[in-house]
Amino acid sequence: MSERFDVVVVGSGAGGGIVAGELAERGRSVLLLEAGPHRTAADFTRWEAKANYDFWWPMRMAPVNDGAGPPVLLFGARCVGGTTTVNTKVALRAHEIDYAKWREATGLELTPADMAPHYERVERTLGVRERSDWTKSIHTLEPGFKALGAEIEPVMSYTDENCMRCGSCLQGCPTNAGKNTMNTYIHRSWARGRLELRAECPVERVVMEDRGSGLEATGVEYVDANGERHAVEAGAVVVAAGTLNTPQILLRSGIRELTNGSPSSAQIGRNLGFHPARLIYGLFDEIQDAHIAYPISSHCMKFQKDEDGGFIVEASTVQDPIGFAASLSDENGPFWGERLVEALRRYRYWTGVLAMVNDDNNGRVEVTPDGGEAFAADFEPQEQERIDNALDFSRKVVEAAGAKQVAWTGVVSTHVQGTCRMGADPARSVTNPNGEAHDVRRLFVGDGALVPRTLSVNPSLTIMALASRLAEHIDADPNGYLASSAAGVAASV
Repeated sequence: MSERFDVVVVGSGAGGGIVAGELAERGRSVLLLEAGPHRTAADFTRWEAKANYDFWWPMRMAPVNDGAGPPVLLFGARCVGGTTTVNTKVALRAHEIDYAKWREATGLELTPADMAPHYERVERTLGVRERSDWTKSIHTLEPGFKALGAEIEPVMSYTDENCMRCGSCLQGCPTNAGKNTMNTYIHRSWARGRLELRAECPVERVVMEDRGSGLEATGVEYVDANGERHAVEAGAVVVAAGTLNTPQILLRSGIRELTNGSPSSAQIGRNLGFHPARLIYGLFDEIQDAHIAYPISSHCMKFQKDEDGGFIVEASTVQDPIGFAASLSDENGPFWGERLVEALRRYRYWTGVLAMVNDDNNGRVEVTPDGGEAFAADFEPQEQERIDNALDFSRKVVEAAGAKQVAWTGVVSTHVQGTCRMGADPARSVTNPNGEAHDVRRLFVGDGALVPRTLSVNPSLTIMALASRLAEHIDADPNGYLASSAAGVAASV
């Protein structure tokens, strides 16, 4: 006999971790399934290669314009807490221009006032604060921004006073100063026995049935760490496996076949936004030690709007040594041989910025005929122009700051958004404004896949606020999804 819960949540990152934690705190019986391992501060050390192996997804790539240019490299974590466990904790609310883009894309009528209480709830839980404790590496770059008529300002961040600015954020925070869904929402409920957490349990499919009133999600099937398969029933299913994985789970569950290829199901995996980004480095005469710092504690917002340039520049940041060595390039191409060796000898003398660009969600996620995954990026001329202009401005910043040499990476993405977007129009969206699938009752999406158009700021805080909003809606249970499962839950718990 399969188990039964009020809600099964698939994925524990910025979306799923909050949905599961908040529903558990409200007294709902919740099972949280995570494909990756459960690692905590006791496991986090500044060991780049080990961390990449232990709790990052293997490198993924999205060919650009059918291979016309180098691919976008896709980075994301695979562990309890998802990418919130290994990100830089920048906490920014969506701008009014973002809401306007959402409305245009899918007819979604959300406003800053609608979202404010959800942002506030998340910010309180995470302890969001301003980071004005700039290190030398930022003070080195600040004159470069000023010389170009731009200013940098402190970022808001979900890090507490135990942050030692050690720079190990991408390998997990060893002091728990860096907040994430694991050490806040999940552990709070899990430690009290209110939340059932099962790590290393990838979900193979959502079970969907027509019980007479249309298609409904009735549970999930997953594989545990020992390779054994399990079925779990639920009053509601929330798929929050991440923007790249959520559409794959839905497609492998046969949603398009079950809905006869409806316009809404055709949107699954489409409208992928990347927030194309690259690191731009400058070599200075004095030691910068930009790898021993809170990675992003300042940013320049002058060019945030599309009409002003469509990009944000964050400072300061330098990757850890392996990532740094593997990514260096300039107008002459990738660094090799003696040129690379010399750059690495002066590793401590480099500092840099991260340029992050608004894109127009023209990418896609696909499941191949053999069951594999495939990604694609299609950048229109205006998007490529923003990417080029962001690089050009960033190069000028580090040069104006006094850099003796400038190098940069290819285009990367850690902020993927939009593959199961929410909206009022089923022809342009996968879920309704409450995150419930247009075509399948009791099936919700709860992560960055919901975002109708790529944000003009770092997305994690908005994904968390949307998740908190979703948890509130599911708990209110306007359709009686959870009430009808109460007897089954009582019997299985």
